[in-house]
Amino acid sequence: MRISGIDVPDNERLEIALTRIYGIGRRNVHQLLAMTKLDPDKRARELTPEEIRRIIGALEKFKIEGDLRAEIRGNIERLKRIRCYRGIRHILNLPVRGQRTRTNARTKRGKRKTVGALSKEMWAKIEAQQKEALGKT
Repeated sequence: MRISGIDVPDNERLEIALTRIYGIGRRNVHQLLAMTKLDPDKRARELTPEEIRRIIGALEKFKIEGDLRAEIRGNIERLKRIRCYRGIRHILNLPVRGQRTRTNARTKRGKRKTVGALSKEMWAKIEAQQKEALGKT
């Protein structure tokens, strides 16, 4: 079954399958199913075309997929443009919501980069790589 450009798995319960749509979580699914008067335990493959039309009609009341992504992107761009604290954190690619960064935050900050003293062997290796790179250009 395809709804809003998303393939909804046929073998999952409707309550779970509809959460595959970006912007629809468990809470919204319950609201959606109440509006369409559908059984949450029903499988997606068991839906009739009329029930699918009711779901698509009810989904128009929610902000989903591209519209939601555009709104979130716009909000982040606005924060960056006004240079508020959260916007600056987005610009610097650091955690925005107050998490510590002295340790952890590896997902946001990326792979560790060693800063500080290097051994003679490491300096020699780096210099060799730089010479090799200059020779190729």
